[in-house]
Amino acid sequence: MRLPLGSTLALFLFTSLTASSPVSTRSSAPASVPTFPPSWEAGAVTGYTIHQSCNATLRRQLERALDETVTLAGHAKDHLLRWGNDSPFVRKYFGNGSTAVPIGWFERVVAADKASILFRCDDPDKNCATQSGWAGHWRGSNATQETVICDLSFERRRHLDSVCGSGYTVTSSPLNTYWATDLLHRIFHVPKISEGILEHFAEDYADVMELAITDPAKSGMDSDTLQYFAIDVYAFDIAAPGIGCTGQSPEKDQTSSTVPLATATVPPNASSTSSSSPACHTHADGVIHCD
Repeated sequence: MRLPLGSTLALFLFTSLTASSPVSTRSSAPASVPTFPPSWEAGAVTGYTIHQSCNATLRRQLERALDETVTLAGHAKDHLLRWGNDSPFVRKYFGNGSTAVPIGWFERVVAADKASILFRCDDPDKNCATQSGWAGHWRGSNATQETVICDLSFERRRHLDSVCGSGYTVTSSPLNTYWATDLLHRIFHVPKISEGILEHFAEDYADVMELAITDPAKSGMDSDTLQYFAIDVYAFDIAAPGIGCTGQSPEKDQTSSTVPLATATVPPNASSTSSSSPACHTHADGVIHCD
């Protein structure tokens, strides 16, 4: 079929214009592509680092203690995932708050990148030497990702295989009886893990119980709540299956009707001394927190 002369001329002009159009040159300028490491997980640090100041004996003990801390946090997360709010432990410690919050914190202890987090056995800030009863401390502004473990920790702390033994109960025994709960507390101070969000809204078991009722949204971000929950469900699920060793809930002091204000997770210069009682440290707002 022959096209009319006008149509042929129009087709010729269109072909010529498109051939010389600058649009056709766009294919010669490839879009920039972001560069990534060969592997998305390249350079990740999956374990907690122990400083060279810890001798072979202390290192072995601390390695076991840190492994148990990860085990404790991992089981707490697994219990939350398995049972959610159907668990009486979950309801007791977190009220009607979302389980996603504590799950996230326990998972950070287990799986978050641990680059720059350091545990050391020397005493660079002289707190082990000058603070009576201190078993360790987070170095705070002196070194925000570092924790010092004093000799007293190696003398006092127990391992998870003794949970529910020797008269231990969750409600009445010191929260830091075991390495795992003690180090969980210390790890919660480290910004790499806590992101500056975890706080001390409660200071003892009775406070933790009250917080779950009065302000459950804070329970999932409270250091003591997370520690108590972790050791309580470990005792019930693992140490003494179906029995546990929760103990009797202590009576709340009737003179106190309010939950203590949150204490800051970033203290002042950690090398400063104070007149606080044994196993205590002072936070940025002057509140004394006992370990």
